[in-house]
Amino acid sequence: MLARVFSFALDGIDGYLVSVEANVTGGMPGFELVGLPDAAVRESRERVRAALQNSGFTPPFTRVTVNLAPADIKKTGPSFDLPIALAILYASGQIAGEPPQDLVLLGELSLGGELLPVRGALSMALAALKRGYRRLLVPAANAPELACAEGAQVLPGRTLRQVADALGGGAPISPQPSVPFASLLHERTEANDLSSVIGQTAAKRALEIAAAGGHSLLLVGPPGTGKTMLARCLPGLLPEMTLEESLETTRIHSAAGLLPPGTGLLTERPFRAPHHSASLAALVGGGRDARPGEITLAHNGVLFLDELPEFQRSALDGMRQPLEDGFVSIVRANSRARYPAKAMLVASMNPCPCGYLGSRTRACRCAPQAIARYQSRISGPLLDRIDLRVEVGEVLQSSSLCPEKSETSAAVRERVKQARALEQQRYAGLGFYANAQIDARQLERFCHLDAAGERLLAAASARWGLSMRGRARVQKVARTIADLAGSQQLLAEHVAEALQYRLGGTGGR
Repeated sequence: MLARVFSFALDGIDGYLVSVEANVTGGMPGFELVGLPDAAVRESRERVRAALQNSGFTPPFTRVTVNLAPADIKKTGPSFDLPIALAILYASGQIAGEPPQDLVLLGELSLGGELLPVRGALSMALAALKRGYRRLLVPAANAPELACAEGAQVLPGRTLRQVADALGGGAPISPQPSVPFASLLHERTEANDLSSVIGQTAAKRALEIAAAGGHSLLLVGPPGTGKTMLARCLPGLLPEMTLEESLETTRIHSAAGLLPPGTGLLTERPFRAPHHSASLAALVGGGRDARPGEITLAHNGVLFLDELPEFQRSALDGMRQPLEDGFVSIVRANSRARYPAKAMLVASMNPCPCGYLGSRTRACRCAPQAIARYQSRISGPLLDRIDLRVEVGEVLQSSSLCPEKSETSAAVRERVKQARALEQQRYAGLGFYANAQIDARQLERFCHLDAAGERLLAAASARWGLSMRGRARVQKVARTIADLAGSQQLLAEHVAEALQYRLGGTGGR
C-alpha cells in the first residue's frame, strides 16, 4: 500500500517542499530509503524502526520503500523522521484513513518515540505558508519560534504516539497560541551603557552616526582606551527590530542550529564577535554544506572584529564583496547558497604592534618598518569600505577620577530612532532602509550637495586622493549627519564632519 505525506527541507536558510512517499509491499523484508539522502537521513531507518516499536506500533516485516521527492536534490538532517514514520503507519494500515494533504510534518525522533527539535523550523514554516500550507505539526520545542508566523496553525507534538493517535481520530493536538510581535518586545537591559564610558566624546559621536546610518566603523587607539567597550555599546543605540527583521534574523540562527530549543523570535539585534583566528569560511560562510558565516549571523545587527590586523588577510578580504552587496553567495561542489549579510561592521585595532604609537603616557618602541607592516595587514580595498575611522585616545587621569556625566544609551537611541524614521520614510519602496545602503544610482538623488559642500569635497578628494567609492561614502555619512541634525539639505558643515571621520584613524589611507 502507498501513502504520501508532506514535509519541508532546508536549502541554505530557505525551505522547499518534500513529498515523503512510503510503499509497503510483500516480499523479502527490507527498508530502502531513496531520494538522495545524506548520512543523517539514511540513519533515520534505524531511528524510525526503534521509535515505532517503542511507541506500541508494529514495524512492517515486509518490503518498505521510502522516497523523498524531488529526488535530484540532496536531503540533509533528521527532520524527516516523523513524516517517514507516519507515512509507514498509513501505508501499513496502522493509522486508519487517508493521510492529510494540507498538513506539513517536521521532527526528529528519539529511539523512544519522543519528538526532538530540528534546525530551520521557522524557515521551513515560512516556505510552507508561501506554498499555501497552513497547518504545521512540529516538535513542541520548535513551536515557540513559530508563534508569530501569521496565518499558520502550529500543532506542537511531543511523541510519535500522540501524533499518530491525533491523526487517527483520537485526542486532537491543541494549536500553539499565536503571539503578537509587540508583546515580545520588552524593556532593554543593555550589558554596556554609553554612560559607563569615560570621555571619548568623538568616538561616542561616531557611534551615534554609525547607528543612525548603518555605517561601518573602525576604532584605532592604544590598549585600554575603551575601544571594545564602545563597540559593545553599539547594539544598545540601534532601534528595535521590526517583525520582518526579527523573522529574518531568527530563521538565520535557526537554520544555523544556534537557536536554543524553546526559544521564540529573536527581538534583540545580534552582536557577533569572532576571535581573530577565525577562518574565511567562519567569517563569510562555507564548508561542505555551505553553512552561513559570522557576517550572516550578524545580519540586522553588529559584526565586531577586535584586533583587526590579527585576522587572516584572506578572511578579511573575503568580506569585501558582502559588505558592499549586502549578501554573500557560497558555491561548493555539492551545494550552493545565498545568504543575507547586511551587518554593521565595527572593528578595532592598535596603531602599531606594541600599541602605543601616539600615546601620551608610554613611548612606542616599534621601528617604522614594523609599523608599516602592521598597518598594511589591512588591505586598501577593505579600508576603503569602512565609512568612519576614529582615533580613540587615552583618558587623562584627572578625567577618570572626576568623570563628567555622559549621555545614556537610551538618550542617544532616541535621536538614532528619529534619524532612522526619516530614512525609512525617504527610502520607502526602494528595497533599502539606511543611508549606508544607498546604491550608486540613487546617490545623487538623496545625497546631493550644495555648492559649498561640493567644493569642499572636491578639494579634499584632490588633496588626499579619495577614490570614487570614498567620495560616495563621505556623501552617505554626510547624509546621516544631516538627518541627525534634522536638515533636508546637505551642507558644507555636514561634509566637513564626514571628511573628518573618513581621513582619521589610519593616516588617511
